[in-house]
Amino acid sequence: MPTIAIVGRPNVGKSTLFNRLTGRRTALVSDMPGLTRDRREGEADLGGHIVLVVDTAGLEEADRGSIADRMRGQSEVAIRDADAVAFVFDARAGVTPTDKAFAKIVRASGRPVVLVANKCEGRAGTDGFYEAYALGLGEPVAISAEHGEGLAELESELLAAIGLKPIVKARRRRRGEEPEPEPEADPLEEAEPEEEDPGKPIRVAIVGRPNAGKSTLVNAILGEERMITGPEPGLTRDSISSDITWQGRAIKLFDTAGLRRKARIDEFAEKLAASDAVRAIRFAEVVVLLIDAERPFEQQDLTIGNMILEEGRALVIAVNKWDLVEDKQATLKDLKETAAEKFAEAAGVTVVTISAASGRNIDKLMKGILDAHAVWSRRISTADINRWLQVAVSRHSPPQSKGRRIRIRYMTQPSARPPTFVAFCSQPGGIPESYLRYLTNSLREAFGMPGTPIRINLRKGANPYADK
Repeated sequence: MPTIAIVGRPNVGKSTLFNRLTGRRTALVSDMPGLTRDRREGEADLGGHIVLVVDTAGLEEADRGSIADRMRGQSEVAIRDADAVAFVFDARAGVTPTDKAFAKIVRASGRPVVLVANKCEGRAGTDGFYEAYALGLGEPVAISAEHGEGLAELESELLAAIGLKPIVKARRRRRGEEPEPEPEADPLEEAEPEEEDPGKPIRVAIVGRPNAGKSTLVNAILGEERMITGPEPGLTRDSISSDITWQGRAIKLFDTAGLRRKARIDEFAEKLAASDAVRAIRFAEVVVLLIDAERPFEQQDLTIGNMILEEGRALVIAVNKWDLVEDKQATLKDLKETAAEKFAEAAGVTVVTISAASGRNIDKLMKGILDAHAVWSRRISTADINRWLQVAVSRHSPPQSKGRRIRIRYMTQPSARPPTFVAFCSQPGGIPESYLRYLTNSLREAFGMPGTPIRINLRKGANPYADK
């Protein structure tokens, strides 16, 4: 698939253009410079051709080893791997010395370049547009990414840069028109279908507190420095996806921003990043909660874990920095006991000890992810459920309600992901939570469903299939 990298200095509108081309509001957008740090990829339909578009961090002069220097390194990798480059500058601000410096980098790459003059809505940016000829990157294409102006011409130029001709005419977007599909479309695609497609990637989100090592873990799984890492907390802002294949199974892996308590989130960029991370949890299938072995199960870890289970996602707990633990056997025992106590809704949750920095136990973690997904997607036949129900009720009958015996007549599983059951009974409101927990734990043990939330809904009525 042809690849186009969008590059330029900070705050020129690269992420807004990325969202326009891909038709989704996936990249975080703000007036704050430097909001994007990692590379974000998305597919775009340009004149009937599907191409891969890469949003990059802003190019800046920076001290060696600094965050900005690492961001620049990611952008340079994107340029190196691209088939063509869209070099974006702010036509209102005009050509700056930074634009000139990094235009040299783009020219030296040898990649075909399309010069994009952004923020040219109305008569704005006229002077800056003509200044751009001095960059030596050819004639600029005037657009307004925010308002969707000039994108038809830009699409044609991008296709020409990668040696393709339009199959269908590029659609001209009207001023103020939003990208397609609707703004609610999520970077993690649509909610999971009822029937699983074996060829569709498993969506896996890595979440946790800041500086737990999420980006380092993603890099270890990918086997490359795909994400910016470092000792500074809060490096990751966007939820960045990467596609891998593990033991023949496609996986879409999402690195997310660290989640802190709401009261401690005071920067606008961090608020955007936290919102993106929460959305990643909602639309993932398996969520890996990464905790720090030196500070395990702090209150925020528990809050994140409960959020995962409330959303009905499959949970895997990864304990990072395990190489720093001295008494490993005793510590692991304590961790498993704590997980069982704090996450009772997902009894038997997998706890994997890893070292993201060295890559230790990555295979074991990936196996835990695949196993958790299989359990989360499991369906049980109605006959097996009701045979189990007869045994469970005979062992422990429901308590009476208002002096009347409660009868659970029938049970079925209408959906999986997570496993969801419906029990038809005489008095749904009379069954206490303690008895529902008994049924849930019995189901989990009988059918081997550890570490996944199980939902049992109560309905009044007789067996709906009795007469069929």
